[in-house]
Amino acid sequence: MRTAAALALLLPVLAFPVAAQDYPARPIRMIVPFSPGGSTDFLARLASQKLHERLGQSVLVENRAGGGGHIGADVVAKSAPDGYTLLTAGIPQAIGMSLFKKVPYDLAKDLAPITLLALFPSVIAVHPSLPVKSVKELLALARSRPGQLNFGANPGSPNHLSMELLNVLGNVKMVHVPYKGAGPVVIDLVAGHLHVASMGLPSAMAMVKAGKLRAIAVTSAARVATLPDIPTVQEGGVANYNVTSWYGVFAPSAVPAGIIKRLHAELTGVLRAPDVVQRLATVGAEPSGKGPEEFGRFVREEIDTWAKVVKASGATVN
Repeated sequence: MRTAAALALLLPVLAFPVAAQDYPARPIRMIVPFSPGGSTDFLARLASQKLHERLGQSVLVENRAGGGGHIGADVVAKSAPDGYTLLTAGIPQAIGMSLFKKVPYDLAKDLAPITLLALFPSVIAVHPSLPVKSVKELLALARSRPGQLNFGANPGSPNHLSMELLNVLGNVKMVHVPYKGAGPVVIDLVAGHLHVASMGLPSAMAMVKAGKLRAIAVTSAARVATLPDIPTVQEGGVANYNVTSWYGVFAPSAVPAGIIKRLHAELTGVLRAPDVVQRLATVGAEPSGKGPEEFGRFVREEIDTWAKVVKASGATVN
């Protein structure tokens, strides 16, 4: 009896390293909580292909868009904690913790951080007909026309909140026009239906180079190698402005630590591969690889930071 009882106590302990050692034994799902084509989807597909090569198992990307990126995230949060359902998500989910009135999961509690994949700056661009060539001139024009300049953005996206932050720090009021996705924003800005927008480099680069949009600033703290002549918003006179989109990989919170460790090690290897570094550089992205603990602290800090911006700006998703 004593031997049986002792074995029963040891079984959970013994099962942990075996589960981690044998993982993965079948295909893995990588949930992307947005439609195909955006930064999240790009990163998820890049990471999934490389994980497949390293793990010897398929990593299947599944787009579960809706709810500002929270429907797909909730699917993962409520999935079996076995390491076979993962999530690529990031700053939109951190923003959503305070921006949305009801979110069915807690990013900091219900999802286990595995690694930060990459960081993306955005570019603030205007229609060429708008008589501004810098952030300073944009803010001056916005002050002279309070409530008359508009910007387009997907509600709750980092590009939405980056413009709201510019409103707050620049003491102006540009009006948010909600869109579904980045593509329609680019189309309407090029057509002159919008005055200004913050957008990811992949969305903006072609139009900027073709002269159909004018880039006036990048949102990151430092200039971007692919747009070396475009100053930062801080260089434009807005102190403490720094908006960099970020995306990482998460799992359900109860996934065994050994599996989290294995996935972090493999994803770090992916991010160090020269071809991956090169592909990320073409879209202005900086690879990261933060470990689970460091990434977890980063996520909590981002949730707190964006809660303050949401409160100060009065931003809504209505």
